[in-house]
Amino acid sequence: MGPLLLVLLLALILFGVGFAVKILWWVAIIVLVVWLLGFVMRSGSGGGRSRWYRW
Repeated sequence: MGPLLLVLLLALILFGVGFAVKILWWVAIIVLVVWLLGFVMRSGSGGGRSRWYRW
């Protein structure tokens, strides 16, 4: 009974990690799109070195 519970716990942990990694991939893709849009949207208002973000 103990090894079966250990295998089930390991499967649950790996499923959770896989789900978290998939969500992180989607977050990374969204951040990349926003970052690329920042280069497109920064048309030269206020000089050539204007930035669309504050930092």
